[in-house]
Amino acid sequence: MSVFAAPGAYDRAITVFSPDGRLFQVEYAMELVNRGATILGIQSAQGVILAAEENIEPLEEAGYSWKIFRVDDHIGAAIVGLSSDARILIDQARIYAQSNKLTYDEPIDTEVVTKRICDIQQMYTQHAGVRPFGVSIIFGGADKTGSRVFGTHPSGTYRGYKATALGAGRETALNIFKEEYKEDLTLEEIKKLSVKCLVKALEARQLPARIKIAVIPTETKKLEMLSDEAVDDIIKQLGSGK
Repeated sequence: MSVFAAPGAYDRAITVFSPDGRLFQVEYAMELVNRGATILGIQSAQGVILAAEENIEPLEEAGYSWKIFRVDDHIGAAIVGLSSDARILIDQARIYAQSNKLTYDEPIDTEVVTKRICDIQQMYTQHAGVRPFGVSIIFGGADKTGSRVFGTHPSGTYRGYKATALGAGRETALNIFKEEYKEDLTLEEIKKLSVKCLVKALEARQLPARIKIAVIPTETKKLEMLSDEAVDDIIKQLGSGK
């Protein structure tokens, strides 16, 4: 009996390698991520920024279009892809964070949360009757190891980044990062850099600038969401060249 599925069946109910070594369902999940709203994460010595496009329908309540979630007081997550899949993973990340606090009486490290979520994502690439999670997550946090940013992949891999972006505007944001990111940027400077990246990414697709920003300073280790007014002020400063 062949170890492979029948010809043309490598992307059906079972995740199986094709003869040329590809997992098509994982590739489809990544394509979903690449077409989603742009998200990004930036770290500096002073803290972490998570930012996301928030595209809502005209009759939709703005408060229910979430791309940035609080995992714990000191950890946030920005998601791109299938929001329902992301919700399950975010809930699991919150359980891990609270369990760690109850068991060890200390906040969980950002990388530990990322690894455990990636373990779940990887498991769903190798069992029959399930599909990969159609989502990628950027975890950002300030813990005892410092400011950390990690990006996940639907296959279950993750990497640490100084600055990264996912979604439809990824290339635009990465090009700006390569030119303007420096490790000694202040928290205020990476706020402006994140807004600039998303404004440019939205302009390239002729979409209005609706942006959400979360800040996690290393001094307080507390996630704070910037108000819409604060984000609008940064956009105005960029427009005036300040």
